[in-house]
Amino acid sequence: MSNTYERIRGEVLAGGALGEEDQTAGGPRAILGLGAIALLLVALAIANIWTFVFVVGLLISIFLHECGHYVTARRSGMKVTQFFMGMGPKVWSFRRGEIEYGVRALPIGAFVRIIGMNNLDETPPEDEDRAYRNKSYPRRMLTITAGSIMHMIIAIVLLFTVYATWGKNQPSGRIGFVEVVKGQAADVAGLQPGDFLVSIDGKVPTTSDDLGVIVRGHAPGESISLVVSRHGKDIQLDPVLGTSTEPTTKGAAYLGVRSGEENHFVGQSLGTAFVDSFTDLGSAAWQSVGGVVKVMNPVNIYQHLVGQNNDQATQPVTVYGISRLSSDIGNETGLAGILLTLAGVNVFVGLLNMVPLLPFDGGHAAVATYERIRSRKGKVYRADVGKMVPVAMAVMTFLVFVLFTGLYLDITKPIG
Repeated sequence: MSNTYERIRGEVLAGGALGEEDQTAGGPRAILGLGAIALLLVALAIANIWTFVFVVGLLISIFLHECGHYVTARRSGMKVTQFFMGMGPKVWSFRRGEIEYGVRALPIGAFVRIIGMNNLDETPPEDEDRAYRNKSYPRRMLTITAGSIMHMIIAIVLLFTVYATWGKNQPSGRIGFVEVVKGQAADVAGLQPGDFLVSIDGKVPTTSDDLGVIVRGHAPGESISLVVSRHGKDIQLDPVLGTSTEPTTKGAAYLGVRSGEENHFVGQSLGTAFVDSFTDLGSAAWQSVGGVVKVMNPVNIYQHLVGQNNDQATQPVTVYGISRLSSDIGNETGLAGILLTLAGVNVFVGLLNMVPLLPFDGGHAAVATYERIRSRKGKVYRADVGKMVPVAMAVMTFLVFVLFTGLYLDITKPIG
């Protein structure tokens, strides 16, 4: 048990696997493992092509994140010993020079192993001058932030690609009905997914929230006048409202639909697309900061678990949940929508990764900054990372909790 703890502690603080530098993986296990991964991707492509495109895009983003660490570490004179996609047991690996490259079984991340990340990371004397901890502060900061910087570059490239090719996604002012709940008021009245709202009680709301306010302005059992557009033809419907059982609207009038504002792409010049790629990155980053705070708030997580909060904008979500959502996004907006979703995910992950706590990259950046502040001319200060182990393990435990909470909510209350 002690050895297991020591290993986990070392890997959390060192940013990668320890003690496996001489063990490559190959043979039948590698063939079976890589074959299983390939079959899973093929099955995913057959099941839903848009989910497949999103997952492949996410894997490429993770790979490029690690490439950021890998390239800057080597350019800074640091010794890199491992570059792996995935976590857990090795599936396949090979060695080129002093570096082992490969794939691991669990698709929950990736890592680049750089020696000497902190004072607990034992390094052979002959490699001490190539340890991360012994490089200058600018080189350490560039190396440790390179992953998040890469996410921002990916987001800019994706935004520019969409804006220059399809245009900028802007609301059209129309509300579309994405889902109609079976057996509820809208379904009984004949409303169909894909219909667009023309008016409700003679009013023309432009957002889903406004539509909800109008519906809840009635009492359960009342009839409303609903005009929708279906294949270019206006249709009059008169649904009799039901009663909501949702915790936040319990007892209120209920139409039984999931709606969203229709968007369309407006063409842009290359210059405008280039400028908007940067300005929209800033806007997305600001929103992501708020998203990180809300999603990681324990009170918010608890409220979602017990049904006191149904705001999907603050709901913890995993890759599984986003992948499911990508199917709807792809069906509605095609490849452009998938690329915009990937851009948003890259911004969020890039910022989350810079949280100044271990084991995030931001935690290593915080340690490097603290050491720089405490160092004096001729005397380099080294922080005792061992004192931070309880905090790092607490953060890891909390992240696991958020992961399983998000997975539970993705299954029981999927976003979309």
